[in-house]
Order: sequence, then C-alpha cells, then structure tokens
Amino acid sequence: MTETEVEKLKLMIVDDELDNLDLLYRTFRRDFQVFKANHALSALDILEKEGEMAVIISDQRMPEMNGTEFLSRTVERFPDTIRILLTGFTDVEDLVDAINSGQVFKYITKPWNPERLKLLVEQATETYRLVKQRTQELRRSLRRESLFNEVTTAIRESLDYGNMLQKIVATIGQTFDATCCLLIPVEGDRLTGDKFSYQDANSSILNFAFDHSLFEKVVETRHYQLNQETFDGHPCNYLVVPLTYQQQLLAVLALYQVGRDELWPDEDIKLITGVADQAALALFQAKLYQRLQEKQEQIRAELEVARQIQNNLLRQSLPDIKEAKLQACCYPAREVGGDFFEVFVHPKGDLWLAVGDVSGKGVPAALFMASAISVLRRELSQETPAEPHVIVQNLNHALCNDLISNNCFITLVLACYTPTTGELVYANAGHIYPLLWSHQATSTQEPNYLKVRGIPLGILPIWQAQSGRLHLSSGDTLLLASDGITEATVSNELLKCEKIDGNFSAGTHSMLNQEGLWQLLQTEPQPLSLNHLLARIQANNQVQEDDQTILSLEVL
Repeated sequence: MTETEVEKLKLMIVDDELDNLDLLYRTFRRDFQVFKANHALSALDILEKEGEMAVIISDQRMPEMNGTEFLSRTVERFPDTIRILLTGFTDVEDLVDAINSGQVFKYITKPWNPERLKLLVEQATETYRLVKQRTQELRRSLRRESLFNEVTTAIRESLDYGNMLQKIVATIGQTFDATCCLLIPVEGDRLTGDKFSYQDANSSILNFAFDHSLFEKVVETRHYQLNQETFDGHPCNYLVVPLTYQQQLLAVLALYQVGRDELWPDEDIKLITGVADQAALALFQAKLYQRLQEKQEQIRAELEVARQIQNNLLRQSLPDIKEAKLQACCYPAREVGGDFFEVFVHPKGDLWLAVGDVSGKGVPAALFMASAISVLRRELSQETPAEPHVIVQNLNHALCNDLISNNCFITLVLACYTPTTGELVYANAGHIYPLLWSHQATSTQEPNYLKVRGIPLGILPIWQAQSGRLHLSSGDTLLLASDGITEATVSNELLKCEKIDGNFSAGTHSMLNQEGLWQLLQTEPQPLSLNHLLARIQANNQVQEDDQTILSLEVL
C-alpha cells in the first residue's frame, strides 16, 4: 500500500547510542511515523502519550533498563505491537529468554545490514497489519454475537404476534444499519397483505419503492436473494431473507441500504440469516401463543354461553308457598359444573325438592347434570308421580349406561313434601345426609340427620333402596347441600373452636364437614339466609375447589 492509501504506521526506535538512533530514524522516516528515545524510561513515557506502536526496535544493552525488560513491559498493554531486538552475540542468553517469553518477533545482530533490517521491518509491518485485521475481525464477530443475543432477546420479550413482527423488523433494521426494512408475513405459502416496516430516522429518502419480485422469489425458492440497483442516483443494495422454522415459511424480511457501493458481505449475510432463523423461532412461538389465546377466548365465550344455558336450566325463581319458605343457591367452581337443584310444585299440591352432584367438574359434569334434570322433570311431571325411591330407580335406569361408560356417577337426594299433611318422603342416592332441625332446638342439641341412603346413580345397573318418611312441624327446617359445602376449607376462627370430631385440627384451617356446617347454622342470624351463610363460608375459602349447592325448606 502507498502512503496516500493508508495512514503511516507508528514505529519507535530505542537506543542509547545517538548515532544509531539517527541512522535508524533516517532509514524509516519516509515510510513510518518515527518516535525516538535514547533510553527505556523515555520510551515508556512516549508510549504513554502516543499509544500503540506498530513496531518497536530496541537495543538490548542500555543503562537503567535493558531492551528485554523494556519490551516485556509493553506486552500487556500493547499485545499487538511487533518487537525487534538489536543485540550483540554476547547477549544470547537474554535473547533466548525474550524470544521464549513471546516478547520479541525477531532479533538482529550488530552491526546490522540495512537491507536486511528493512526487510525485517517490512515483515513486521505485514504481521502487525494481519494481527490487527484478525483482532478487528474477532472483535467484530464478538460484537455481532452480542448484537445477535440482543436481537433475539428483544424479539422474545413480546409474545403478541403483531408487536413481535414490528419488533423483528425494527430491531434487525437498527442492528444492521439498514436504510429501510420491510417484513411481510406468509400464510399458506402466500404473502399476506400485512406489512411491517422500519426506516432509518436519519435517512432523507421517502416513499421507498420495494421490489416485490424478490419477495416472490424468496417464497418460491426459500433462499435469500441479493441484488443491487440505483435509487435516486444512489446505489441501493437489497437483501431479502426468509424466516423459516421447521421448513415452514413464516415471513419474508427485506433489508435495503442506500449509498453503499458494495453488496452485503458474506459475513453479514450469514449473521442476518442466523438472526432471521432465531426470529422465525420467536415468531413461531408468538403465532402459536396467539392462536392459543384465540382458542382460549373462543372456549371462554362458548363456556359463557354454556354457563348461561346451564343457569337457565335451574329454577330462576322459587314458588311462593303459604305453609313454607324456600331458598336455594348454586355456585359452580368453574364456568359450568355438575351440581344442580330442583324445586317443583305438582298440580296436586306436593312440593318436590332435589339436590344432585355429578362426579367431576366442568363440561362433562354439566352435560350429565342437564340430562339428570331433564329426566327428573319428566318423572315429576307425571299425573301421579311415583315414590321418591322409584323415581331415583328410573333415573338410574335412564342414565346408568352413559354414566358407567364415562366413569361418572351422580349423588342425589330427592324429597316430596305434602303441605296439607306435613309428611316428608325422601330417597337418597349416595348424597350427604339432609339436615333437619327445629327452631326450638337448644344450642347443644344435635340436628336430625336423615340417614336412609342408597348407592349413587351409575354404580350398578339396578338401584335399590327404600324411601325415608317423617313428619315436619311448624318451625322445622330441612337443609339439602352438596359436598362442595361440607368439604370447603374454612378457618378454625370461623368455627370458634379448635376441636372437630374429637380431634385437634392441625394448622389454622379445617374442612367444614357437616358438624361444622351445623355449628355455623347455629350462629346464623334469624331468619335464616342461605346467601349470608354461603358468604361466610366462601370468605374463608380462597379457592372454590368444588361446586357449591344448598337448598332449604322452612315450615311456617
């Protein structure tokens, strides 16, 4: 290279003999920016001020500090500098130590041959330039790897599909100094109408015309395309790359650089395609996430419709009966559930009550719940309904095959109350015991648990059990509940005791159980409000794990 093509390199000569110093200076001053020092300490000061030298030529024998020691002090701070040692034959031991420690590139003996010294310095210069080039390439590679990580991190920060596309085009455009950048998603191997773009804020070019034929070619070939044209009198380089993940083309990205004569170098193309692959992975994940969100939103909407339908299956209003007061509440643990209740007044005057619980939760339980209510209402609508235990037998016969094939079952308590006689007839298919108590009962008196019970529906093809019978008087209250009430976890403070079923509970919370429910009922203000009772239970039950249904009949 000539002097006009590249700035002169720096060369330092260090020698305590002024004649040698002047001779070396005159030898190299035309080709180098030469710095002179007549001893090592002065040379160190010059290095401190001027910085790195391409070549240092130092005499070995100097006062205060010899050449080997001086050169060794420059290694750590200026590792790329090429060091040449001038020495006599008597300095062989020091010379070997210096070469072995990597401090000296070459040595030349005194008196030196000027031509040989020039050739040696020329070799040193070429070595320096090569080292600097490789060092710069390494630093550039490290920097690009760092940028690579920054790009992928920035892209993965967002899972929103639209934001992700804009993030990709903006981050890659900024990282690789593109004048303009355009990204078009691909669906079914076709470019979509959506476009995401980036333009350098410092660029004065407006309304840049994109060559869409390159996009089409990338879609067809699945390989990057490189082209150079002239735009507004300036050279314009095109690089269009596919964003592909698992052989699926997700998008096409184009980078444009205006005003650059050279095409994109291979190193940049490799890095950009590598970033594009990582972007494709992130884009695939974002797209999958978006589809999942859309599917979840669709499911939520469908479940909301199902919730409304299921809620409409339950009685929206309870009948007014002069001789009794009715209350009912039903809260599914999910959007839909398997709990249900029924209140039916027969034209002949009988009042039918039912609370049921399908095993499991969610949609499968809700479907069986709808079937159970449908069959139950059909049975109750007969001109003369059968006894409760017969109706339960009919329910089991109608639902048993489907329940068994799906490993499900239904617990149910069905009661018929005749207001004119006060008689209550009930049948229980594996449900928790109904509670019956009188307002005249003392605080220490236990409730009457109606314990006539059979197995749940769907266990056996034929359900067999008898109905229980009793008489209700004025002031009596019948309570039917699902196990979501009795199995709720509540604080011991709510129960105002630490002892349940004769055992001391561990921790601050316990399962409510029927005994705990009875304790809460005793502390409820009168008249009884099921909404108030459930609010107390749910306030201490942070997560509702099961459907909760409760129904009461108070005889007036």
